[in-house]
Amino acid sequence: MPVKLTVVEGATPLDPDTLAGLKPTYLSNQAELDAAEEANILRALNWAGRERGRDLLRLDYVLQLHRRMFGDVWTWAGTWRRRQTNIGVAPATIPERTQALLSDARYWLANTTYDPDELAVRLHHQMVFIHPFANGNGRHTRLLADLLVASLNRPVFSWGGRSLSAPGELRRSYIDALQRADHGDIVPLLAFARS
Repeated sequence: MPVKLTVVEGATPLDPDTLAGLKPTYLSNQAELDAAEEANILRALNWAGRERGRDLLRLDYVLQLHRRMFGDVWTWAGTWRRRQTNIGVAPATIPERTQALLSDARYWLANTTYDPDELAVRLHHQMVFIHPFANGNGRHTRLLADLLVASLNRPVFSWGGRSLSAPGELRRSYIDALQRADHGDIVPLLAFARS
């Protein structure tokens, strides 16, 4: 039975090929899918907590984090996106662009180019812009930013204090802040991350 999904503003639509990667066969609607993904993400948080001190700015870590977050739900978790979507760079450029971003972040960190919050938020923004995975990019890159900022002895971000997956004003504010960052104004996204 196919899963009945809710269309959420700004979310990457799941095409039939992506949906074919759904592992649990019992899921029938968006709420059940959200619950399965949330349970998987909680297990990933436990894993990430045990992996403290690990180098977060490595390509293999980025892939492994996504796999840990979504691998119980999707067969394609932790693999690069293979099709063009409504957002993101061309699929063929994803590994190279992601590696370049991680190298930039290493440089920013080593040279104290940005304070920890701005470094983590810039990493988040650029990773969302690249959109490396078929789905889960926002959740993945928010967690990556949280892990990075925590490794720099700062509190994790609040990201508005609630789930950004559901439609509503909070999600709209987040998307607006991402779009402002697309045009060079990172300040609204920084403010949102700590709101």
